Amino acid sequence: MTHPANTLSLVADIGGTNTRCALADGTTVLPDTVRRYANTDYSGLEAVLRQYLSDEGDVDPAAACIAVAGPVRDGRATMTNLDWAIDCDTLARATNAETVAILNDLQAQGHALSSLESTSLRTIISGPTDAPAADAVRLVVGVGTGFNAAPVFETASGEFVPPSESGHANLPIRTEQELRLCKFVSTAHGFPAVEDVLSGRGLERVYAFLGQEAGDPRAVAAKDIMAACAKGDDPRASEAAALFSHILGTVCGNLSLIQLPFGGVYLVGGVARALAPYLTQFGFADAFRDKGRFAGFMANFSVSVVEDDYAALIGSASHIEALKSN
Repeated sequence: MTHPANTLSLVADIGGTNTRCALADGTTVLPDTVRRYANTDYSGLEAVLRQYLSDEGDVDPAAACIAVAGPVRDGRATMTNLDWAIDCDTLARATNAETVAILNDLQAQGHALSSLESTSLRTIISGPTDAPAADAVRLVVGVGTGFNAAPVFETASGEFVPPSESGHANLPIRTEQELRLCKFVSTAHGFPAVEDVLSGRGLERVYAFLGQEAGDPRAVAAKDIMAACAKGDDPRASEAAALFSHILGTVCGNLSLIQLPFGGVYLVGGVARALAPYLTQFGFADAFRDKGRFAGFMANFSVSVVEDDYAALIGSASHIEALKSN
């Protein structure tokens, strides 16, 4: 294939296991250019990006933006589950791009919100009938391999999505059962953080906790728990998903009171997408609104699940296009 030189942007979503790369024309990700690479097959980010550029006909991108699963500070990323050196110098050297940027993967998801099609959003809780103000804050909540959340601010110079590591805050406790769950997680992992429960591995821990409570401990993978929910052939799977959904509602409600996202709350990530069909029946909305005298106030916030799996790539394209324009 042949691509125009010094025109397109290279965007990438780097997870702990795989890296997805694509080319973008402005803010539009080109679907036919999306490729996935297993991280274990490469020595580092530079090797992956050079392979991708070669696979796309030695394309010469004008800009490059990558989203990484880990904290980013001063142009350098620290991967949570991957020992790669990732910084802007490496990105520029690998791509020969004039403009480069590195985002946390949740930041990239936040930058995608303005570019998503309405058909890629599943409404979980409807908000007020009046449209939100153009500068209303939005909140993006990532539930996947890990957990994170960050506000999306509209400013005079464009969108601002601050970095965050919300998944490592303490898990809230509302009931005796949740207290026992926290103790169970603490016994195994030393500290009951939000991510220890609200993630793919967390769903597995909730299932294991319920098994211990029932005197029938069994380890089941998250994908099998969700498959059992769909089939309805394992009551414990449904109970685990319900407890997970309730705690997720509590956490999202807490974050909404902190950030006041009158522009909406957006759940992203593989676990959020898998749970989307069940959140309503499993009590997410009730837990979200359960804020005592502020229960009525919670009606100001809509909640949706982003079902577009390319959101991090779209957000990276939107961010780098804004940088090129400034």
